[in-house]
Amino acid sequence: MQIDITGHHVEITPALRNYVHAKLERVVRHFDHVTGMHVVLTVTKLEHRAEATLRINGGKLFADAVENDMYAAIDMLSDKLARQVTKHKEKLSDHGDRASVRTDAAP
Repeated sequence: MQIDITGHHVEITPALRNYVHAKLERVVRHFDHVTGMHVVLTVTKLEHRAEATLRINGGKLFADAVENDMYAAIDMLSDKLARQVTKHKEKLSDHGDRASVRTDAAP
């Protein structure tokens, strides 16, 4: 899987690049069907924004996070993406068997 990292008004240092790779590898471990990822790190006056688009089989997932610190924004971004990937994975494994599980359904 390829992770593209782009900086907008911020220089992408090797330490920042390694931190993004380390945090987002956790997301990839949850779901094997990630084909690519594009991460944009942006700095404005008082905000540090991290946003990512995950390309997966059958669609895309997007998340963003805004914090006072870039590393905190990357942490929050990875948490959001992990939740989205887990939810997407659960949707794929749910085959509509909810009707047979219900016990209060009228015969």
